[in-house]
Amino acid sequence: MAMADDHKEKPKAYIVNLEDGAVVESPVKVVFGLKNYGVAPAGVDKEGTGHHHLLINASLSDEDMTYPIPADDQHRHFGGGQTQTTLDLEPGDYRLQLVLGDANHVPIDPPIVSKPITITVK
Repeated sequence: MAMADDHKEKPKAYIVNLEDGAVVESPVKVVFGLKNYGVAPAGVDKEGTGHHHLLINASLSDEDMTYPIPADDQHRHFGGGQTQTTLDLEPGDYRLQLVLGDANHVPIDPPIVSKPITITVK
């Protein structure tokens, strides 16, 4: 039996203001985009919502996607429901990717992740 919301577009996370291959200066502003899903702070367990995590030069394995996302310099948490940040980055290449987490920082299932992009800080 088909579900009533099958016609809905899938949720999508994306980085609004930076394109893959962008050359930027530090500090780097990163704006988080999210379609067809809501943003709620960590600890708020409401269907259809989550909060952003920004992975910097990191990735999560399929197994990692079943556990809370670590909180460190490569796994930035935005549990207050923030939709942007400013990063102080040294010159070099960086891979950025958004991962939406639930109330307990566990990636949403099925995963809502942005396409990874690479930026160069000059």
